[in-house]
Amino acid sequence: VLQKGLKENFADAQVSVVDCPDLTQEPFNFPAKEICGKPRIADVGGVPYLIPLVQKEKVYDLNTVAKDIELPGAFILGAGAASSKILGVNAELIPIVQTKSEKKPAVNGSYVAQINPADKGCLLEKYSSKYTDCEFGLLANLYASEGQPGKVIEVKANGRTGELNFVSCLRQILEKHYGEKPVGMGGTFIIQKGKAKIHIMPPEFSACPLNTDEDVNNWLKFFEMKAPLICQPVIVSRDPGFDLRVEHTHCFSHHGEGGHYHQDTSPDSVQYLGYFLPAELLFRIDRPPETHLIGRD
Repeated sequence: VLQKGLKENFADAQVSVVDCPDLTQEPFNFPAKEICGKPRIADVGGVPYLIPLVQKEKVYDLNTVAKDIELPGAFILGAGAASSKILGVNAELIPIVQTKSEKKPAVNGSYVAQINPADKGCLLEKYSSKYTDCEFGLLANLYASEGQPGKVIEVKANGRTGELNFVSCLRQILEKHYGEKPVGMGGTFIIQKGKAKIHIMPPEFSACPLNTDEDVNNWLKFFEMKAPLICQPVIVSRDPGFDLRVEHTHCFSHHGEGGHYHQDTSPDSVQYLGYFLPAELLFRIDRPPETHLIGRD
C-alpha cells in the first residue's frame, strides 16, 4: 500500500519489511535499541491548550503517560511542547525517552529546540544536559513500544515529485486505502540529503489571541535546516472522533538544528529513510473540552 502511494509522490520509493536496526547507533543514538513490542500511540493534551491563548498549567510527565497507556517502562518517541514551567520559556520538545520501570530509572535522550536569545536562530540542546525530569507541556503526539527487537516497515523515498510532505503523503495513502478504519503508525526517519522547512515556537507565548492559521504562522519562527535531520513522526490515517492531531513530526540533528518538520525544500535532491510500525492501540489523554482546528499542521 505504502510503496504504491509513495511512487505517486516521489521519483523513487521502496518499502519493505526488515529487522529493526540498532537505534542506539549513529545517527539516532537512542536510549533503546529498537521500536517493537506492544506498539501504541498517545495523543496528549492538544493545540487548544496553546492557542488562542496558552494554558500554562497543562503539564504532563512521560513516566506517567507510560503508565496511563498501560506500558510502564515504555520507550517513547514523538513530538510535543517543552514544559515552560521547567524551561522558563516556550520551546519545541523532541521526546526520546526510555521511561522508568520498577528496575531502572528513566533515560531521557530528548532534545529541545528553542529560539536562541543571542542571535534569534535555532538553539538545539540535549534535554538531559540541563534538566533531570521527563516533563512536557500542553500537547504531545507519542509513539510508544517496549523498545524490543522485531520487524519494522523500512521506507526509502527519493526525489519528491508531488506537493505533499513525506509524512502527509504516508498518512493520506493510509487514509485513502483504509477509509473509515483508522491506521496509526510511528517510528523514526532520517532526511539524509537536502533541506527542510522547520518551525520553532517563540520563547514568549502570544499575549494576543491567535485566532487563525495566519495568526499562528506569523507568530511561529520558520527556518530552512539542512540534512541529516532525524525525525520522529506520529501518524493516524483519520480521526475516529477523538479530536486527534493526525500527524505531528519533530526532528533533531547533530549539527545544532531541529524543531517541527513541515516539508523538504529541496524536492529534487531529498532522500528519506524511515522505520515505522503500525500501532495496536490509541490512547487519548486529557482531551481539550473546547476545541478548534487552528494550528494543526
